[in-house]
Amino acid sequence: MNITIIGTGYVGLVSGAVFADWGHNVVCLDVDKKKVQNIKKGIMPIYEEGLEELVKRVQNIEKRFRVTTDYKKAVEHGKLIFICVGTPGNSQGAADLSYVFSASEAIGKYLKNEYKVIVTKSTVPVGTHNKVKEYILKGAGSKKVNFDVASNPEFLREGTSIYDANHTDRVVIGSDSKKALNLLERLYKHLNAPIVKTNLASAELIKYAANAFLATKISFINEMSQICERTGADVKDVALGMGLDNRIGPKFLNAGIGYGGSCFPKDVEALYRTSSEYFYDFRLLRGVMDANERQKIYFIEKVYKKFGTNLTGLTFGILGLAFKNGTDDIRKSVAIEIVKMLRGAGAVLNVYDPAALKNAKNALGVNGINYRLSSKSVFNKADAVFILTEWPEFAELNYAHLSKKMRKKIIFDGRNLLNPKEVISAGLDYYGIGRFLNF
Repeated sequence: MNITIIGTGYVGLVSGAVFADWGHNVVCLDVDKKKVQNIKKGIMPIYEEGLEELVKRVQNIEKRFRVTTDYKKAVEHGKLIFICVGTPGNSQGAADLSYVFSASEAIGKYLKNEYKVIVTKSTVPVGTHNKVKEYILKGAGSKKVNFDVASNPEFLREGTSIYDANHTDRVVIGSDSKKALNLLERLYKHLNAPIVKTNLASAELIKYAANAFLATKISFINEMSQICERTGADVKDVALGMGLDNRIGPKFLNAGIGYGGSCFPKDVEALYRTSSEYFYDFRLLRGVMDANERQKIYFIEKVYKKFGTNLTGLTFGILGLAFKNGTDDIRKSVAIEIVKMLRGAGAVLNVYDPAALKNAKNALGVNGINYRLSSKSVFNKADAVFILTEWPEFAELNYAHLSKKMRKKIIFDGRNLLNPKEVISAGLDYYGIGRFLNF
């Protein structure tokens, strides 16, 4: 099948490469000429495990993947045209759909009477499909065009997106057209996964509902961590006992400094915004957002309790800057927010992340921050070391040895990555989230 992808971000580039790997002929379009040229050279715009190798293979060896800036050629190519552009949150908390509508209008401009399905894969609020159709028709003007619109939300996790695309829990496709649903079903039928065929509104809402529910699990266990700290319970044990209930499950029950990234914050806020537009106060989501904001404050208060609110003259080591492990993405990263708070209180920071240093430097600058090229180097003359992203390599460090390089032997574990008993046995003070430390 001929497939066109509009956008070469996390969703578009991964989806296009995976579709090509499945044997389809894929054209990816982006308006950023430099990005397109880099992809042609094998230089990826994002950090994603296995993506560079996959793109090089389907592009250079199998010849089923091309990138272009030519909208006309891209639209003419695809029987299925996927819109995979960004939908960031705006200042009011709603999803910014300007890129979606711009792409829709541009698609309409180059549509002909040959039947095509325009598929929104970007995360968009319920009802967006009506506007997408309007903008396609606006771009088409007076000419006769033949198309249907569909929704096919993605469920890819940054850091494991290629695996997720090939081993998905489910495929969701929505359209008011049986012909469009059948074409999309053909694309995914080889996967060993349920295919949920539904209407457009339901498909659009499923992605928001899923992300909001996962964010709710995170905020719930973070709230429980506060109860644990006040009662002498251990949140790890509480999460284990909860997660063994197969109605609940263990995933997203790791207490920490709060959720971040490009999806959860904006999707929860956008769903709450949607509920308000339909005259419903989604109070549970208000609580989820409030709990997430408070969680990083609780963490910072541990630092203030130990050192005072004026951190001038102190040097802290920072392990992790990306919003999660396996990615270089720092969008809405709680780690970045905490770094800003610590710097704002006067501390000098030695920071390290295996993938996100470049993006972090662009966001934070160099004032009060030293960017290190190894995890071990952040311990040098540090008054405390903070774990802010759950990279597995941080759990493997020899803390007993590294503590000898520190001025004060203190670990603030914002991701509950370490075993407190082992850290304390190594001679360090340990501050985690909701952990019981009376061994």
